[in-house]
Amino acid sequence: MSRPRRPPRTPGPSGPPDPAGPSADPGGPAPPAGPDPLAEPVRPVGRGWTAALSLANGAIWVGWYGPLQILLAAQARDFAPGTGLSKESLLAWVTGAGAVVSLVANPLFGALSDRTTARWGRRSPWIAAGAAGGALSLLLLAGAHGVAAMTAGWCLVQLTLNAAFAAVTAAVPDRVPRAQRGAVGGWLGAAQILGVVGGTGLATLAGGTGAGYAACAVFTAAGVLPYLLGFRDLRLPAARRPPWSWRGFWGGFLLSPRRHPDLGWAWLTRFLINLSNSLVLLYLLYYLRDRVGYADPERGVLVLTAVNGITLLATVVAGGVWSDRTGRRKPFVVWSGVLMAVATAALAAWQTWPGALVAAAVLGVGFGVFTSVDFALMTDVLPTALDRGKDLGVINVANALPQVAAPALAAPIVTYLGGYRVLYLVAAAIGLAGAVLVGRIRGVD
Repeated sequence: MSRPRRPPRTPGPSGPPDPAGPSADPGGPAPPAGPDPLAEPVRPVGRGWTAALSLANGAIWVGWYGPLQILLAAQARDFAPGTGLSKESLLAWVTGAGAVVSLVANPLFGALSDRTTARWGRRSPWIAAGAAGGALSLLLLAGAHGVAAMTAGWCLVQLTLNAAFAAVTAAVPDRVPRAQRGAVGGWLGAAQILGVVGGTGLATLAGGTGAGYAACAVFTAAGVLPYLLGFRDLRLPAARRPPWSWRGFWGGFLLSPRRHPDLGWAWLTRFLINLSNSLVLLYLLYYLRDRVGYADPERGVLVLTAVNGITLLATVVAGGVWSDRTGRRKPFVVWSGVLMAVATAALAAWQTWPGALVAAAVLGVGFGVFTSVDFALMTDVLPTALDRGKDLGVINVANALPQVAAPALAAPIVTYLGGYRVLYLVAAAIGLAGAVLVGRIRGVD
């Protein structure tokens, strides 16, 4: 018996409506009902949506890494005399305080975006508010004249930019099918490293600390506009908004190894590999000046960041696409982690400018694959659609917590326990442990 044929679909002149396509006039009526915001997405997103979200992600990283790579280190060097702290210890305290703020801010704003029923969607309002607040906080930090103002300004930067970042990352499982997440994660990773390079470049070339902060602030605010103005977010009906309780929010930080073992192991592996990477980056400026003896350490950081970015860009998208095509995640994460550990160990054994260049290049190759595929892996192990923002926020703690742990671990090692050689050997061992533990994740191939 022949199967009855379905009547053909007759789209309009521009084809069927794209749920991730351009928006209507922002001043027009409320958007019509679209895809279910709590359903697993099945329709691939377009290139325009991916590009706009990637640009927003890169803009946020400009706001973070211009200060982290150059500007905060310069302020710590200027403010340290008279405080009783070395420039390394002062920088560790300031970045650690900011990281503590981000530990709570990312899952908090992720949970709030899960429950947002605004006219323009769940995620977009937080992207807009977070980027605007981050830009203003960077300008406040530019005017800091002491340790207290520097610390308060950096904490505000972390608070506001984490609101935007939590919403950007949650938009991926909201809109992107599983089979496309490696590729989209690759483009987000490419934007991330371009944001790191761009932030470092703006901070270095702007012509002073204040000008560097101002340049990063402008780029951070402008970079989110194409996504906010060009694409509609999914709107959550008020009747489907999940209840809120502080007890439930704080309880969400506890990853039960019995209920969600894969999520717990995925979190731990990301934490360890990011901790290793944070240990490499934290004192890079001081490493070039005090150990390698590079004549212009600020420009040296920019060169190493650019080399790292070029090799990362060569692998980040390709790794994600390859992972999508094979349907596998774990082997990519394991081998990228091993490669990064080898490169980190090279910084300990080969403390010269050529050695730093080679290590930066190899680290970029490994971190490129890790960035895209590990992000896809994280979205694959999320327990429920209802709490995507909050759960990704808890996972993103594995990005922020190393910023707290790295200064606490690195400062005594550099000062008392063997210097930079021991620091980078410890970092290599931590990264290798993270790569090995990926094998404990059972629910993802």
